[in-house]
Parts: sequence; C-alpha cells; structure tokens
Amino acid sequence: MVENSPLIFSGTSNPELTKKIVDYLGVKTGSVDIRRFSDGEIWAKYKENVRGRDVYIVQSTHPPAENLMELLIMIDAAKRASAKRVTAVIPYFGYARQDRKDQPRVSLSAKLVANLITTAGADRVITMDLHAAQIQGFFDIPLDHLYASLIFTNTLRERNQNLVVVSPDAGGIKMARSYAKRINAGLVLIDKRRPEPNKTEVMNIIGDVEGKDVLIVDDLIDTAGTFISAIDALKKKGAHDVYGSITHPLLSGHAIERIQNSEIKSLFVTDSIPLKSQCEKIEVRTCSELFAEAIIRSFNNESISSLFEIDKG
Repeated sequence: MVENSPLIFSGTSNPELTKKIVDYLGVKTGSVDIRRFSDGEIWAKYKENVRGRDVYIVQSTHPPAENLMELLIMIDAAKRASAKRVTAVIPYFGYARQDRKDQPRVSLSAKLVANLITTAGADRVITMDLHAAQIQGFFDIPLDHLYASLIFTNTLRERNQNLVVVSPDAGGIKMARSYAKRINAGLVLIDKRRPEPNKTEVMNIIGDVEGKDVLIVDDLIDTAGTFISAIDALKKKGAHDVYGSITHPLLSGHAIERIQNSEIKSLFVTDSIPLKSQCEKIEVRTCSELFAEAIIRSFNNESISSLFEIDKG
C-alpha cells in the first residue's frame, strides 16, 4: 500500500466483508497473523509496518466472545507498533442490548465494552445501527454511526405499491420513521411486552395494516421469536404481504428454520454478520460500500454526515 492510503486489516469474524471493502477502495487487505494457541488464547502480529499510519481494523463483535477479544488484541498491537491513529470498524457492535440497568444487580455490558475498546487504544469507532442510539455516549472517543436504511432504500422503493413500515417496539420508532420517510410509506407501531429475555408477547398494533403490504424494520434479529410474533399479529389484522428489513442477522437457535416456515415474503439483511446457513427467504445486501465510504472520508478528514442521515423528527 502507498503512504497516502489507509491500512485496512481484517479480524476473523467477517473477512468476506473486509475483502469487499478493500476491493471497493482499490487497496489490499493489510497483512496480519492471527493465531490461537492450543488452549484457545489469541495472538496477533502485524506483518507490515504500521508506524505513523492510519490503521482500520474491521471486526464485528458478535458471539463468540473471542471476536471481541480479538479486536481488543489487534487494537493493542497496532498502538504498540506506533500506529498514528487506530479506528475500530465494527459493523455489528455486540453486547449493545445490555445498555441499561433494567433489573437490579446486572451489568451495563454495552458501556463495559465501550470502555474496553477505548482502553485498548482505539482512537475512533465506526459502526452501524446500534441497538440504542445512546450507546454513542458510552464512548469517550469519536464514534461515527451509520444507518443501513441507505442500503435498503432502492430495493424497498421498487416494492412500495401499498406499503406501510412497522416498528416492532417503541424503541425502534425512530428507525421506522426514517424508512417510512425515505420510501414515502405509512407508519405502524407494535406495542409489546417481554415477559423474559428472547420471549415476546404482542399486545396491540397501533395503525392500519388491513389489505396493505407491510415492512418490519429493526436493528437485529436473534431467535426470530419477536419477528415471527409480529408477522402473525400483522397477518391476523389483515396485512397482505409481509417483508422485513433487519440490519444484523444474528439468527441463533432455530431462527432460520422459523423464518423459512413463516408467512414472510422476503427478509432483507446486511452482511455485517455472515449468515450461518442459507435460506431462500433471506436476501443479503452488502454494507461494504457504506463502510468503505466512511473509511475513506474519515481517512481524508472529510465529513461523513451524508452516510448517517436519519430523520430527526
């Protein structure tokens, strides 16, 4: 790589996404040796000089926890090798659901992870569709927050015949409003309660979906329990075709099987996390161009505000 280009390195969580990013930018992935000892301990060494350079480390922090540990070790190694600036590019920021003390004696894990990344030596973070916007304030370093709605907009506009956008809970209403504004669609809210983690009971649908196509939008899909409950409730209220636009496809347990057997027409996701298995109802849209643009603008000290536009209303 030449001196006036960023050094982009990949962790092992999603090397395919990093490859798409560097291909878009016309550079090569930086050379780093990442090993695991027989007991599972992680070791990392940069195989090229990073002294005085801008280093970008692309690594999602979805489970297992080794993905987060690997990111921390790579940041530390870059700082100790005298990198000028280290940016953690985290397409999916794990532990984001633990962003508040909603019960006594629980960890505020999202804040803990933000502290770990900062303490490891990161100078900046670039991420996408955090579970809660306030997590940006957990960091004491600059954070650029990108939004996947930009990725899905063109596809959704093509399918907007009689479409309404559905937020599966009150916390996602801002994201849903952004989608609705971009594709000129109506807005519906699902009022739900969660009796325990990963279990959801749909309570009420606020808005009219009868005879309409609906698009459920959210930042992530894990077990798909909430998602399937929402589909069933919308269908009972007379919704026609149901689509989904979910940024981070965690898809744990029997999630893919549930989606395949559900009444959803298509589920659009990004490649922030690699799919564990294929499903004919799931369509993947790459977020590589969005992150590539954010990286090059950050490197050139240019504004990236156009990459994280969202409705402020």
